[in-house]
Amino acid sequence: EFRSIKIHLYDYFPVLCLFHSVSQSVQRSVGIFYLYQVKLTNMAAFQKSDMFSPAPFWHNGPAPGAIYNFPGRLINAELSGIQRSQSPVTTGTSVVGIQFKDGVMIAADILASYGSLARYRSVKRVMKVNANIVLGAGGDYADFQYIENIIKQKILEENCLDDGFTLKPKSLHCWLTRVLYNQRSKFNPLWNNFIIAGIEDGKPFMGTVDKLGTAYVDPVIATGYGSYMATPLLRKAWEANKEMTEEEAAALLHKCMEVLYMRDARSFPKYELGIITKERGVEIRGPIDNKGFWEVATMDKPIEYES
Repeated sequence: EFRSIKIHLYDYFPVLCLFHSVSQSVQRSVGIFYLYQVKLTNMAAFQKSDMFSPAPFWHNGPAPGAIYNFPGRLINAELSGIQRSQSPVTTGTSVVGIQFKDGVMIAADILASYGSLARYRSVKRVMKVNANIVLGAGGDYADFQYIENIIKQKILEENCLDDGFTLKPKSLHCWLTRVLYNQRSKFNPLWNNFIIAGIEDGKPFMGTVDKLGTAYVDPVIATGYGSYMATPLLRKAWEANKEMTEEEAAALLHKCMEVLYMRDARSFPKYELGIITKERGVEIRGPIDNKGFWEVATMDKPIEYES
């Protein structure tokens, strides 16, 4: 009446099972498990799990107390349960920057858009790194927070060493280039555009790097939509006056933010201004109001209909 079959449950140890056509109970006798009415066709239900785990509710369905992998879902073992967005979700728009006579200045608004929704209206996209560096970020805000935490940890480790060395703007620019290119090479990019501004060896420095790891240094930089709308304004003013004062640079960036507010649907009428000078170090001002220019509007008053 009984027949003995030696089977392998995938990667698990061999089990000696005795099958019967009627009984449905599990008994233990002299150290041997007697499993009754176990069909070989149901062995696939174990799916590399414990042999005594509950069966799924239906074929390829979820089982009680088990993690269910939805059909068609791609699982990458290299991520180890940690995933980043493969496309931007909550994003910030343009960052603009320019060098002036005594330092560098960058500006970015304080809006993080959830798609096209102006969802978060008080986020900081201009970060003080140390006494000589300021960082402006556009693109996915979660990826910026990820980079921000790493940079803060680097600064903390440097402070703990207390060896007299501090992070320089060129070093941060080079490091960010390597990090973003490395992520891009893994097909898991950090969806950001960064502007790194600071003072090194008494001279102003400003560079940028995008999500592909493409980097360059220039006295006039704008990212996002600002690369189309603000760069011509910045470049024209820079070529006309390369020794502009801090007040002139601030007025120029205010004009750029005003143009972007009117032209860019993801912009916001409040922005922060990061200023780096040799004498004062890093200073972040704002939020600064940007009321825009509405005299060009042809329908700035309600239309009166005749009754």
